[in-house]
Amino acid sequence: MSKALADKGYYKQKGVVRKVIDEYVGEIEMLESKHVLRVHQEELETVIPQIGELVRIVNGAYRGSNARLLGVDTEKFCAKVQIEKGIYDGRVLKAVEYEDICKVT
Repeated sequence: MSKALADKGYYKQKGVVRKVIDEYVGEIEMLESKHVLRVHQEELETVIPQIGELVRIVNGAYRGSNARLLGVDTEKFCAKVQIEKGIYDGRVLKAVEYEDICKVT
C-alpha cells in the first residue's frame, strides 16, 4: 500500500510474503510481475478474504494457526474465525483484529 512504491508501479498491487528478513521487513513476491521486493511492514496491508475462506493468524497467542473466516465486523475492524487443526482445532475467536490475520494462498 506504500505510495513510495507508486513510482515503481507497485502501489496497491498484491503480493505474497515469501520470507521474513527480520522483525519488520519481508520479501514479497508480486502476483502480477513475479518480482521480489524487500518491504517494511508499515508499507503493507493484509488481505481479508471472502467469508468461508482460510486465513493465517500472524499475531497473538494463536500465531501460526490456520483458521476459517466466519465473519467480519467492519465497525470494529476485526474478524470472527474458527481455528482448523492442531491443539486448538474448532476454537472460535470472536474478535481478531484485521492486522492479526491474512489470506492464505
